[in-house]
Amino acid sequence: MDTTRGTTDASAEPAEGHDHGDVPVLLDAKDDRWEWRRRIRADPRKRRIYRGAVGFLGLLLILLAGATGWLPGPGGIPLALIGLAVLASEFEWAQRLLEWAKDRVRELAHWTGRQPVWVRALGGVFTVACIAVAVWFSLRLFGIPGFAPDGVTNFLTGVPGLG
Repeated sequence: MDTTRGTTDASAEPAEGHDHGDVPVLLDAKDDRWEWRRRIRADPRKRRIYRGAVGFLGLLLILLAGATGWLPGPGGIPLALIGLAVLASEFEWAQRLLEWAKDRVRELAHWTGRQPVWVRALGGVFTVACIAVAVWFSLRLFGIPGFAPDGVTNFLTGVPGLG
């Protein structure tokens, strides 16, 4: 079993209580690579508390992702992925969802790499334009921050809709 990439050995036995045929990746105490987590998972009471804490933290990060998703830049995407990775450390459904998301990203990267240069360049221009529009809307909504240097503030006040 490869615990570093989240793949499983098809010949491994499913964990007790799992009749749907999927094999847990890092959920068994004996398979965990970290000693402190092996000790927690070996004790059923500690494991319940730990799983609850992991579930709470993962859910909190995903909710924060939703709350920050409108901000300029990557927004909540990194927080959502981190939250999902936290959940995947304890929950099989999150492991499957994380693997599905990784597969889609790999497929998109492969598809993008096969496109002509002009299509990739157009995609880059579109991405930069979307970020610029998001920053403009954010500045329009909240105003130019007071901590911005004078040169930046002077430039931004010259942008239509911000001055």
